[in-house]
Amino acid sequence: MQKNTTQAKIAVIGGGSWATALVKILSENNVKINWWLRNREDVDYIRLHQTNPNYLSDIQINLKKVKPTTDLKKAVEDSSIVILAVPAAFIKEVLLKLNPADFKDKIIVSTIKGMIPEENILVTEYVAENFKVSSQSIAVIAGPCHSEEIAMEKRSYLTIAGNDLINAREVADLLNCRYVKTSVIKDLSGVEYAAIMKNIIAISCGIARGLNYGDNFQSVLVSNSMHEIKRFLSDMHPMKERDLNASAYLGDLLVTCYSQFSRNRTLGNMVGRGYSVKS
Repeated sequence: MQKNTTQAKIAVIGGGSWATALVKILSENNVKINWWLRNREDVDYIRLHQTNPNYLSDIQINLKKVKPTTDLKKAVEDSSIVILAVPAAFIKEVLLKLNPADFKDKIIVSTIKGMIPEENILVTEYVAENFKVSSQSIAVIAGPCHSEEIAMEKRSYLTIAGNDLINAREVADLLNCRYVKTSVIKDLSGVEYAAIMKNIIAISCGIARGLNYGDNFQSVLVSNSMHEIKRFLSDMHPMKERDLNASAYLGDLLVTCYSQFSRNRTLGNMVGRGYSVKS
């Protein structure tokens, strides 16, 4: 089969560690990336030094493929795939600058492992309802994959979930590179809910660690939590072919509960040791 030589045009929305890691992964392929960041100072710094001043500064940004910008509307307009990599707490504020016409005929990809505050709905549900995006044009990127290991080019795996597997595969192919391999599944909502739940579970694992409960307790906590995820998904989104032992579910849960790079685990650990959430 002849390899597609058409340059993909992608908007990456967000300036954090995972957005930076995604820019690095995508830059391994034939792409043009419109990278939106909130702060003009960060954009100017990246253009001058080819690194993100605040996150994963060891990653060299390939400016031949990446255009940092603060113009969100222009970044989206000039792209066929839009990747949302803003924390769930801020995504509504960011997307207020856009309207349904901006997302027309585009694949919208969420990398956000959280829910819309106050409304308690999934990010993909919010996009579909408020920007009139068909569920067939929405995909989700799932782990297990920490941005710090992407920066070190550690071998990693991503799962792209989507109701339309052709669109999901298009996204997956763009994320395939020397150190990242991808697969696709149809369980869009299940993957999103599992990612949210594993974050909560990782905080509890951190608390257990901070209280010095030990490995025996934590292993039981994690295994029982997997049963809870199974029961929840079976009630919310029944699906016969769902394999919770797959990396998008069990793998993501394990890495978030045990990895030194897990911010949720670290937060819980500090709480367990007596620190306040604020501190």
